[in-house]
Amino acid sequence: MTEYKSDLLKLLESRGYIHQTTDAEGLDALAAKQVVPGYIGFDATAPSLHVGSLVQIMMLRRMQQAGHKPIVLMGGGTSMVGDPSGKDESRQMLTSQQIGGNIRSIRQVFERFLKFGSGPTDAIMVDNARWLCGLGYIDMLRDVGPHFTINRMLTFDSVKLRLDREQPLTFLEFNYMILQAYDYLHLSREQQCRLQLGGSDQWGNIVNGIELGRRTDGAELFGLTTPLITTADGKKMGKTAAGAVWLNEDALPAYDYWQFWRNTDDRDVGRFLRLFTDIPLDEIERLEALEGAEINEAKKCLADAATALCRGEEAAVRAAETARQTFETGALSGDLPTLALPAEGMTVIEALTGLGFAASNKEARRKIDEGAVRIDGERITDPRHPIGPLSGDQALQISLGAKKHGRIIPAA
Repeated sequence: MTEYKSDLLKLLESRGYIHQTTDAEGLDALAAKQVVPGYIGFDATAPSLHVGSLVQIMMLRRMQQAGHKPIVLMGGGTSMVGDPSGKDESRQMLTSQQIGGNIRSIRQVFERFLKFGSGPTDAIMVDNARWLCGLGYIDMLRDVGPHFTINRMLTFDSVKLRLDREQPLTFLEFNYMILQAYDYLHLSREQQCRLQLGGSDQWGNIVNGIELGRRTDGAELFGLTTPLITTADGKKMGKTAAGAVWLNEDALPAYDYWQFWRNTDDRDVGRFLRLFTDIPLDEIERLEALEGAEINEAKKCLADAATALCRGEEAAVRAAETARQTFETGALSGDLPTLALPAEGMTVIEALTGLGFAASNKEARRKIDEGAVRIDGERITDPRHPIGPLSGDQALQISLGAKKHGRIIPAA
C-alpha cells in the first residue's frame, strides 16, 4: 500500500477506490495543503441512477469526509449526445424537458450522501447544459478542435469497441469525448476544479480533459479512476436477473434494495463494506473474518448500513424487520414486493415476471422446473399453475428460492 500524506488519498486507498491516477504524488501534495474541488459526471438519461453508479457517489462522499469539495456534474448537455463508453448501440434521444425532470429526481439521492451548501467543502450540483448548449459550433471547433486528433480519438476503447463490433457510432456520439474534456476545462475555470474522478472506463475521457486544460490554460489538473466493480462470480456490479437495482425509492422499494445487499456473495462482503458503507475499518475486519453461517451477520450489517445511507435509517430498520418476519416467522409483511391480482387471476409465470423475480417467461419456467418456486410454502411444478381469484383481505406469499419473497393481493 502506498504511503500517502493527504487524508484524501489515505482514505481512498484504505477503502479500495484507487485504480489509476494521472499523478498520484502531485495530487497527494495538493490535497495535503488545500481544499481540492473534484467532480464526477453523471448521466441524466433516466429518473434514477442505479447501484452501478454508487461507487462514484461514495467517492464524492469520501472527498467531503476528507475535507474537500465535491462537485456533482449532471450531464444535461451530454445526455443529449450519449456516452459511447461500453455501449453497443446509440441511446434514445431525450428532450431537454425529460432530462431536466431526470436531474430533479436524481438530486434527491445525492442529498442523502452529500451535504450541499455554499461553504468551502459543501457539495454543489451543476448541469453542463448551462455552458454546452450555449456554445457556438464554429467557435467550439476553432478553440477546442485543434487539440484533438482523429488518429488518437480512434484509439480510445469507447470508440474502438464499437467499431470492432461493427456497431454504428454516430458523429454525434463521436463528439462526446470532446464535450467531456470541455466540461473539465470549464469547471477548472469557473470552480477552480483540480480533480476529475470516474470509473476505469472513463480514463481516456479524463486524460483528454487534463490535456485540454494544460494546453489551453496551462492548468495543473489531475485524474483518478476506480477499478471496475464486479462481483466474485465476475458479473458487473448491480446487474441482476430482475433488472437494475435503482437508487430512488420510487423506482425500487427499500426492502428490495436491502435484500440486494443481503444477498451479497460471501467473498464480496468485506470489499463491499469498505466501498459502500461508513463502517470503521477495524469493524469491517472483524465482520469479514466471520465464517460459516456467521457471515450472515456481516451481510445484514452491509444491508443495514448501505440501505440507511441511500434510503434513511427508518427505511433500513423497516426493511430488516420485514426480512426477519418473512424468514423467521413466515409473516406476510406489507413491505414485501406486492403484486395486485386481477379478477380473472393469472399464471405463476405472470406473477414471477410481474414481481420482477424473473426477467422473462423463459427464466420463470426454468426456475419452476428447478423447484425453486413456492406459493404459501407449496412447491409449484406446473408453469401454468393458476393463481386466484382472491377477494377481501386474502393474500398469498410467493417465493423464489430462500431469498426472494413477495405478496399477491386482490386488485382494488
